[in-house]
Amino acid sequence: MTGSRVLALGHYQPSRVLTNDDLAHLVETDDAWIRSRVGIRTRHIAAPDETVDAMAAEAAGKALATSGLAPQDIDLVLVATCTATDRSPNAAARVAARLGLDAPATMDINVVCSGFTHALAAADHAIRAGSATNALVIGAEKFTDVVDWSDRTTCVLVGDGAGAAVVTASEDPEPGIGPVLWGSVPQMGGAVRIEGEPARFAQEGQTVYRWATTQLPAIARRVCERSGILPEDLAGVVLHQANLRIIEPVAERIGAVNAVVAKDVVDSGNTSAASVPLALSKLVERREIPSGAPVLLFAFGGNLSYAGQVIRCP
Repeated sequence: MTGSRVLALGHYQPSRVLTNDDLAHLVETDDAWIRSRVGIRTRHIAAPDETVDAMAAEAAGKALATSGLAPQDIDLVLVATCTATDRSPNAAARVAARLGLDAPATMDINVVCSGFTHALAAADHAIRAGSATNALVIGAEKFTDVVDWSDRTTCVLVGDGAGAAVVTASEDPEPGIGPVLWGSVPQMGGAVRIEGEPARFAQEGQTVYRWATTQLPAIARRVCERSGILPEDLAGVVLHQANLRIIEPVAERIGAVNAVVAKDVVDSGNTSAASVPLALSKLVERREIPSGAPVLLFAFGGNLSYAGQVIRCP
């Protein structure tokens, strides 16, 4: 069976930046309160015409340009999102049209915050099965469309953006994308919700915090075990960028003592399915992780779902 690897990355964020001081004019909050609870300093806000598929195409176009592949080489497009407005054409089909791709399979995947790591696993499986050779895997969200700007417990959290990876077939005996470990806690799925008409984001913050900090470190260590990697040998850890108060203790309890830990949440907020590829792309762009080094990707959140794998840094 042919394996796969991440060939290139790209990301996109809207130009408008909303600071904590800006939010203090909308709701009863301040910079100190937000930083102490979630660690966020700024977040990017999409313009009305910056749709999920538009941001996804920007990130994917950059990844494709870096990869050296031509548009016609892409035969699978997966977009992880929970905030695309339209049902058909889906975001993946619209990305394919924007980039001028030639007859790829196009699918959207909605696993909320862990959507990208689920989609990356699906692309790896498709390549291993011989159903695809080169895939675009994208996480893109316009979370500010579904937030209640009068609710200070949620509006301070979210931002918009997209991150993308080009995944390609590989004959290298060392897997470029390790086996996925994924799952969920269906009985607690209501702890993170996007419901109603109009749809609005809500969560039970303390429930999510306790679950993430107590249950996820052991699961993340099992991801490493599946890839035959010791936590101390990881060069990078990219967790879902939900909250700095979750990222820091979870990373510490994983035992990745030598790894660069992504903390893009400080500047980008919680971008849901976009957060892992967005943070990873920035780390690679800044050359903070050597090419070929093992990196743990692990996302969690909406549906109380999780998924993770160890990849080799492009």
